[in-house]
Amino acid sequence: MALVTARGRKVYYESHGQGSGPPLVLVTGLAGACQGWHALQVPEFAQHHRTILFDNRGVGESEDPGGPFTTADLADDLAALLDALDVPRAHVLGPFMGGMAVQEFALRHPDRVDRAVLVGTYARPDAKRRLLLEKWRAMATDGTSAEVFVRERLLWTLQDETLEQRDLVEAMAASFPGQGLPIAADLFVRQCEACLGHDTYDRLHQITSPTLVLCGRQDQLTPPRLQRELADELPDGRLVTMPYGAHLVLAESAQRVNQTVLEFLAEAA
Repeated sequence: MALVTARGRKVYYESHGQGSGPPLVLVTGLAGACQGWHALQVPEFAQHHRTILFDNRGVGESEDPGGPFTTADLADDLAALLDALDVPRAHVLGPFMGGMAVQEFALRHPDRVDRAVLVGTYARPDAKRRLLLEKWRAMATDGTSAEVFVRERLLWTLQDETLEQRDLVEAMAASFPGQGLPIAADLFVRQCEACLGHDTYDRLHQITSPTLVLCGRQDQLTPPRLQRELADELPDGRLVTMPYGAHLVLAESAQRVNQTVLEFLAEAA
């Protein structure tokens, strides 16, 4: 919808709907882009809140400064975007890598956060998460075929019942262009490295914003025990586990997730 300069770089963003309270910022996850929010989240959220979406550095029209980056860098990118948009304070929601950036944002810019929502993420990767991210990084680096890469990701992000819907799975697989990634392989590698380096566990007690932690019961990529770890360490954390859905619970249980988020944000009014 528009480009704005933040931290000396062009950032692509969109603004949908309006509201009298703090806007809701949706922070995309690993290999994510703005269009991923359009079908299921924007129509619901924009009825109640000004809803801001943006592409992370290197994604779409957002400029890539090059080089490695951390989830703390992504948090500072978000702060700079809000400065450029003249938004002093916001609700923030992010899945996986986006949720890691939200954690760092709440730690580094606590006065900018009204309420936070973390979806399918972690405070720090355990051995299994590290091995998986290292595997995905290697697959991207080695030029693994689109067919193999897409099916690898779907196996880790969809629940078994969804995988049984062959037509749906084939349609989702076909939606990934190029090498099975909606972003450049090099950028995906750097995003994986940011996720590998993420660690807020010993600092979670410093996050004072009310925080909703959401996950799907069948999530294998970030299982419920990792969500419980987050919620338990947050001073004002609340865990909600969706009975239906895996890592892509934002899609598999979209209506229930959206309603849960809106009810949580309404408590701030």
